[in-house]
Parts: sequence; C-alpha cells; structure tokens
Amino acid sequence: MGHSTRKLPPGQSRVEGFPRFGTHLSRPAPPVPADPVIAVRGVVAEDLDLPLTALSSLPRKEITADFHCVAGWSATDLRWEGVSFETFYRAVVKPALSPGTSVTHIKCRGLDGYEAAVTIEDILADDVLIAQNLNGRPLDSDHGAPVRLVSPSQYGYLNVKHLCHVEVLTRAPAITEGVLIRSHPRARVWEEERHGLLPGRVVRPFYRVLIRPIRMLCALGARDRHTRRRPPR
Repeated sequence: MGHSTRKLPPGQSRVEGFPRFGTHLSRPAPPVPADPVIAVRGVVAEDLDLPLTALSSLPRKEITADFHCVAGWSATDLRWEGVSFETFYRAVVKPALSPGTSVTHIKCRGLDGYEAAVTIEDILADDVLIAQNLNGRPLDSDHGAPVRLVSPSQYGYLNVKHLCHVEVLTRAPAITEGVLIRSHPRARVWEEERHGLLPGRVVRPFYRVLIRPIRMLCALGARDRHTRRRPPR
C-alpha cells in the first residue's frame, strides 16, 4: 500500500503499518462472545440488544481514511468497511427514543471496559462507522474485533474498539479524569484538540515520549495472544 500524499493534521507523523494500541497494553485483547451484540441503553424507552448479525441488513459503507493517535503518529490509507453510525442511529436508536428526547452525547464502551463519550454532532458525521472490516478482512482482535467505532476526524481515544455498548445521553457525562491527562471532549484532529485543558501544541512533546513504551507494551500483548493460540506440544 503506498503512502498517502494527503497533508496530515498538525503535529502528526506517518508510521509504517497500523500499530496495536489499547487500554490493556501488555495484555491480549478481550475474547469475542459467541453471539456478540450491541447493547443500547440510556434514555431509550426500552433497552435493546442488537445482534451483530443484524448489521448485515443495514446499508454498507466503505471509506479510506487515516487514523490519528493523540500521541502523534498516524496510520494512513486504511480501508474501513461497515455501517455508518448515522445509519445505525436512524434505524436502531432513534426509533427507541421517546418523542421529544434531545440527545447530546453517545457513550460507547468496548469489551475491554474502555469507554468514551462523543457528541451527537460528531458521531453522526458522514465518515463515522461501526466498522467490521479493515483492508478487506474482518477486524482482528488487535484492532477491535468484532466491531469498532471509527471516527477519522477525531483522535484515536474516541475510536472505541470491541464495541458492545451504546449509551444514549441527554447531557454531557461527568469528567472523571485528572488534570495532567484530561481528554478533550471533541478530540478533533484538525483543531489539535489533544487535551481538555491545555493547547495541543503544548502537550505534543509529553505525548510523543509515550509512543515508544506504549508500542512496546502493546506488542507484548499481541505476542502473548499469538502464544496462547499456539497448540500444545
């Protein structure tokens, strides 16, 4: 795959391939349930669990986009395929809302326990997907199997992997992070919204220092995953 000639957002540098990353770092990705679902909760009139097999009945969408980590690296020209989040929202979430409900945020959670809240404006953008395939193949565990949120215009920490839970909110969730590491609530890459309190340019050097150790830890988790799959002798 050739390198993209597109300009990268401020403070980003291209990397080879698509590094594994995640909250568990040195541990393998979570196992995928036998019958995975996306649980829809929050201000919906009734809770519902959508089997992932039901996504096949919704219109498909494919995009080619770059992935931008808040630490400063970008994986370019990734080809994602799945269902646009807007389609999922209009077909599944909106019919479950009580009339007059004013949704402000969607909180997504993965099988690994990681969660992030996205404004309704950002998550309904044209390029936001519930992705099932990457570069023509089903997602592997390193990159979010069985499905993940993909929002190319936002830093990776809002692109929740192993998506299993969608919570519909009518107000912004409470901030639970400290001051030193505070996620920006919108994380728009072209605005360099890396941090919730400090300008992006200021925190660049601190985040870049983390790239090497995080990549090494994530590689350990990937290696452990492959070791576990190896048949006993």
